[in-house]
Amino acid sequence: MSELILDGSKILWHQDRLKEWKDGKRIAPITIDMALTQACQYNCEFCYANMQRNKAHKITYDIMKNFLDDCSEIGVKAISLVSDGESTANPIYEDVIVYGKKVGLDMAIATHGNTLNEKVLRKILPSLTYLRFNFSAGEPQRYSEIMGVPVEKFYETCENIKIAMRVKKELNLDVTIGIQMVLMPKYGDQIIPLAKLGKELRPDYLVIKHCSDDEDGTLGVDYNEYENLYELLKEAESYSDDEYFVTAKWSKITSKGVRNYNRCYGTPFHLQMSGTGLIAPCGSFFNEKYKQYHITNITDPNVRFKDIVKSDRYWEVMDFLASDKFDACTMCETLCLQDKTNEVLDSYKKGLNKLEVPSGNNPQHLNFI
Repeated sequence: MSELILDGSKILWHQDRLKEWKDGKRIAPITIDMALTQACQYNCEFCYANMQRNKAHKITYDIMKNFLDDCSEIGVKAISLVSDGESTANPIYEDVIVYGKKVGLDMAIATHGNTLNEKVLRKILPSLTYLRFNFSAGEPQRYSEIMGVPVEKFYETCENIKIAMRVKKELNLDVTIGIQMVLMPKYGDQIIPLAKLGKELRPDYLVIKHCSDDEDGTLGVDYNEYENLYELLKEAESYSDDEYFVTAKWSKITSKGVRNYNRCYGTPFHLQMSGTGLIAPCGSFFNEKYKQYHITNITDPNVRFKDIVKSDRYWEVMDFLASDKFDACTMCETLCLQDKTNEVLDSYKKGLNKLEVPSGNNPQHLNFI
């Protein structure tokens, strides 16, 4: 099996898009992370979405069909329903996944997974590259406290994970099913219980990641406190076996929230969009107070995404983030989605690498950079 990269960037395997970027062309994103709504049935303590609120617009199936057609036409390679809302709260999500795959896009979704019954799983799993359950505790009561739902949701979602793995095997599907824990330092007591729970539920992997915070530290994450959890994280990884992989996002957990670059080059390659349909370069800037970064909205009947990506306004924003007028260390969230790609591209801009394709086999999920 090829490598599953959960702590890094796959940008170097996309030499065609990198060449266009180096030549100064207006490129299409490789990956788009988006949501189909800002609604969510959960109330997780660590959720960044509460800092991303912007004017509500409804995303309909017709809007998404046009959007996915445009993505396929201009060369977008993958869509992940991962952003500032729970996409399963919009009833169109099943058909969006199936249609996106039909037009040649790799599709993925991250979700609390509580509503994914067997009927739904049999419909969407054949069209998914990966399905990720957001599951940040290994014990029922702590799950309830951390994720803001009644205790019974823990047991229901555990059953859905088992069903997903059974359907995957029964249909012989090439889809990766994982669990992700968002780790705030105060959740350290749940690291080992969750690793053990995963050993029982048997997803393909469990990844334990840092918690991002905004530039004002609204969530109160003390990145120095992660150091106290290193031994627990190493112990959790020891529960891995041939069919169950446990890993921590070490590079971000050990970074103490510090970037080694100032300019943002990654957003044109890895665009984020809000569950309201808002196109802003990344999740840091969805909130209304960042209107200077807002480009347009896919719910506007007068715009098409394929035209937006070529527009002057789109590139005005992208070019500003890559300019010396922007400082990623102070003007946006910590350890963002584009962070690892930014490290690669910044190193190239500083003459420290040549953006050469890595040797060996391609990693899994190549188009989700």
